[in-house]
Amino acid sequence: MGLKVGLDFGTSNSGVAVFDGHEVHLLPVDRLNTLPEVVKSILYITRDYKHYIGQEAVELYYRHNVGRLRRFEKQWVGELEYRGSDMYYVRDVYAYVDVLKPGRLMQLIKSALRTGNYPGTQVFERYYTLTDLIAVYLRALKERAETMLAESISGVTLGRPVKFSENMHLDRKAEDTLRQAAYQAGFQQVSFELEPVAAALFYELSLEQPQNVLIFDFGGGTLDITIMRLGDQRNRKVYANNGIGIAGSDFDRTIIEKRLMPHFGKGQAGLDPDLLELVNAVSDWVALPELSTPPIKFKLERAIREGLAPARLKTLETLIFNDLAFSFYNGVESAKITLSGQGATVIGLQANKMDIWELYTRYQFEQDIREYQVKIREVLLQTVSASGLELEQIDAVVKTGGSSSIPAFSEMLGDIFGPERVKSSDVFSSVTAGLAIRARNG
Repeated sequence: MGLKVGLDFGTSNSGVAVFDGHEVHLLPVDRLNTLPEVVKSILYITRDYKHYIGQEAVELYYRHNVGRLRRFEKQWVGELEYRGSDMYYVRDVYAYVDVLKPGRLMQLIKSALRTGNYPGTQVFERYYTLTDLIAVYLRALKERAETMLAESISGVTLGRPVKFSENMHLDRKAEDTLRQAAYQAGFQQVSFELEPVAAALFYELSLEQPQNVLIFDFGGGTLDITIMRLGDQRNRKVYANNGIGIAGSDFDRTIIEKRLMPHFGKGQAGLDPDLLELVNAVSDWVALPELSTPPIKFKLERAIREGLAPARLKTLETLIFNDLAFSFYNGVESAKITLSGQGATVIGLQANKMDIWELYTRYQFEQDIREYQVKIREVLLQTVSASGLELEQIDAVVKTGGSSSIPAFSEMLGDIFGPERVKSSDVFSSVTAGLAIRARNG
């Protein structure tokens, strides 16, 4: 019988761990990454349907795509059937396909579980459902872990947010999709634990006496809050769980929309609705890479010739047609992370006929996400109220998840509970560790 592991399939990062009853062992599943125990939740599928994850996927994508040649061919992709009151016809549908495209890079796959409206995508000649994409990623993680452990893995405890969606039907659908993907990946037993509860189980290992603990689990896809009594397993108690679909990826998009869109033509007079739609797509990580088609190139070049914001539209053209979207989004995320440690940074991206330079301060960032801060504070206080505890009865507030390092939220927690009660757990791996504990102990 194989092992059972804890696996955190995160929006931005993932990890695998085992617990031997005394100590958690985080597996170095991505030796190319700066933190080998953390693997980016990125999937790259090549034209011959080989699958790569994490840093290997990123490096291969750059090597294959940036600055490459393109050749578009008009290909038949299906039929459009029309039925009216007195007519019926079928029309062939064609699309321009880049026949030299070497692969597809996908990120933030877990975010699709929140919306419930992403059935899947066509990758060259194959159609991958959302379940297929997640299964491919999980299978790769499972195989890496088995290689390191020299033992087969039969079971997994997966993390899930408190709420995939406020809609109960969509929430169940998301968990069912993740469960089916895990079975498809080769796991024989699949169970779930709430991600903040998992983080709480890891924190509990450090306790010498019982505490009332609030877990503030703020990652790339969701914010989850759990209030528990920890430190005495026989009297362990969950007082309250809550969550909200606000997280790091929302902040990245906000930075682009509020600070960087003018570099691509936002706000310029004379742009028709079609051009404005292209400009607005800059903040959409799903839509932007799919815009590199001959009709769009023709539209942009004609607008540039006509003198409609030529420098900015040329920057937009370069972003789209040189596969720079991933670099752009990474640059925005890196700037956001940098602001957790210093007061200002530069968001920059230089390439052929493209030079973006934007000074960005922590104050500007905090103003840009002010609306989110207000909502998060409301949810936090609602959760405390639902727990039946007074603020003074919370012994510790434990931060985990990459977005929990943002100073504005550390300050918010300190203002509410007192800075002496705010503690940091392992930002990227506490959930993974807690899932391993749950996997062993049930």
